[in-house]
Amino acid sequence: MIANENILEFRGLSKSFPGVKALSDVSFSIRRGCVHALLGENGAGKSTLIKILAGIYHADCGEIIFDGKRIAFKTPIESQTSGIGIVHQEIKLSNTLTVTENIFLGNLLYKFKDRFFVDWKAMRKKARNMLDELHMNDIDEDAVIEDLPISKQQVVEICKTLNLQGKLLVMDEPSASLTEREIQVLFQIIANLRMKGVTIIYISHRMDEIFQIADAVTVLRDGKHIFTGSIHEITRETLISMMVNRSISDSYPKHINTIGENILEVKNLNNSLIHDVSFSLRKGEILGFSGLMGAGRTETIRALLGIDPIYSGSIFLKGKPVKHRHLSNAIANGLGLVPEDRRGQGIIGGASIKENISLVHIEKVMRAGFIQTKLEAENARKYIKLLDIATPSAETQTQYLSGGNQQKVVIAKWLYRDSEILIFDEPTRGIDVGAKFEIYQLMNELVALGKSIIMISSELPELIGMADRILVMNQGRIVGELDHGEATQEKILAFCV
Repeated sequence: MIANENILEFRGLSKSFPGVKALSDVSFSIRRGCVHALLGENGAGKSTLIKILAGIYHADCGEIIFDGKRIAFKTPIESQTSGIGIVHQEIKLSNTLTVTENIFLGNLLYKFKDRFFVDWKAMRKKARNMLDELHMNDIDEDAVIEDLPISKQQVVEICKTLNLQGKLLVMDEPSASLTEREIQVLFQIIANLRMKGVTIIYISHRMDEIFQIADAVTVLRDGKHIFTGSIHEITRETLISMMVNRSISDSYPKHINTIGENILEVKNLNNSLIHDVSFSLRKGEILGFSGLMGAGRTETIRALLGIDPIYSGSIFLKGKPVKHRHLSNAIANGLGLVPEDRRGQGIIGGASIKENISLVHIEKVMRAGFIQTKLEAENARKYIKLLDIATPSAETQTQYLSGGNQQKVVIAKWLYRDSEILIFDEPTRGIDVGAKFEIYQLMNELVALGKSIIMISSELPELIGMADRILVMNQGRIVGELDHGEATQEKILAFCV
């Protein structure tokens, strides 16, 4: 039951950046002890609003009332000490520190009151207990963060924030890298926190999650407040319409692919993480990979691309054997990767759009050893138009684009390289419902042009809606194959357990 008292109020909040009005007179309130969903497309103003609440940004005008007091945090530390915890969409952990060190960073436990001797034993024990409560028995409390996959890093991020024991917890896309089992554990954690009186602001692009856990919902669009109300008084279709300001009749655009001959064959691929992996990819096909975290999906792709070593097995492209000892070999052979961590591995945030697009084919814009910036910009503008990338110009730094537009820049990079096989690893992670539809349409257009796509996704409806075939992996092996017409969530999950 939602309490009557508001724990948080935004009153006339506005925030501008050079050339962008991020928030415009935003006003709404959040009741104590509820799960309040915050929705909107990328660029709607959600992250800006949360960063103001966190003390990272400062509002141009307006005020925030938290727990009955007017606040204007100057630093994130002030926000944390006031009882506000933020689980950011972009993971903010120290890569060279351990899991325990990250959880207790800035909040160490000491053996004595003089705060001279750090109690490492107590911190490791508490970190272990927190991970066990999340059913994350396979995460070592002494593991170094950079050695963990993104999904496990996300769990550590949640533990770090929960350790602050605040009154208000903001979760920004917390489930984006989690498996279905881990998501259900997360929901149980949220339910437990709610029962203890903790208020949750939950940001997600997954509509099913919102209707499963939220009490109330707020929609932002183009920096403006559109709606706030009970989740029980609104439909999924109405929410989506308010978010994108247009009707999306189907989550997955219809496509009829013309499937050709085999373009890629993988036979009995083995290393320490994958075992006897064999599959084929046909021209004009979207081939889906499903499986729980650690099943071997990404590990298979890393081996295919030459990122990880192959102990035995063969790879054939258009019937000819190839060896990918390094990623550069795979790129030269027409393979391109749209990675799960697009900001960390797909783009250079501080570089312009034009520089990112030409990154993997720089020789094409070079003359006599010099980059021809005009030619580079001209090429970039072609792909900006082709992929409908929302940006003021080709000179814009890529880090300032929304998640969906950053994803389009990564795709443009490989189209510029003229890659025949595109590998999408979690292609819509952290992308809003409108941008998702655009990415799906783009994938259909690519296979219609004769490109072939390997699609790894943790979202089963996405795989079922988009893939022509789905391969299911478990413990490093391919354990099942389903055609588009026969695939269901139940059948996929049956192979996973």
